[in-house]
Amino acid sequence: MIARAGAGPLRRLVVLRHAKSAWPESVPDHQRPLAPRGRRDAPAAGRALVEADFLPDLALCSTAVRARQTWDLASAQWGTPPPVRHDARLYGADVTELLEIVHEVPAEVETLLLVGHNPGLEELVLDLAGDGLDDTLERVHVKFPTAAVAVLTWRGTGWEALLPGTALLTAVTVARGKKE
Repeated sequence: MIARAGAGPLRRLVVLRHAKSAWPESVPDHQRPLAPRGRRDAPAAGRALVEADFLPDLALCSTAVRARQTWDLASAQWGTPPPVRHDARLYGADVTELLEIVHEVPAEVETLLLVGHNPGLEELVLDLAGDGLDDTLERVHVKFPTAAVAVLTWRGTGWEALLPGTALLTAVTVARGKKE
């Protein structure tokens, strides 16, 4: 069920899966950097957020190198990036863990950006979305690839009120940068 209008301010949860990562030998998963395609796609994700007017008030980013690099390249596309908190709990988090982290966000934050990993992010989007505009839900069901951005909209007085099925999936974009 989608939260009723008037139940609090309009809020957005913007979910960004890290851009394409490299797989260098002998590098632990947490330390894997972005691949050349990821270094092209991450700025495109940042530009897509500007164009859609979905810039966050706060960003929560995994501590994994590929997520931090995605954040750095995406947020460099904005005039003044919002505060970012690098949170080790986002690395490998499942839906329950992700929701616990989101529920800790201060009520004054109206647009929150999560930068992290699959399968947790894809499952979070599908779990929170009570409905979706156009084919957004179907697209996420099919695949939530690297550099994908999903925007969930809901009304609530605080982030702890965001529960499964209470949001509307309003946008899904897969950012791709141009090859030079």
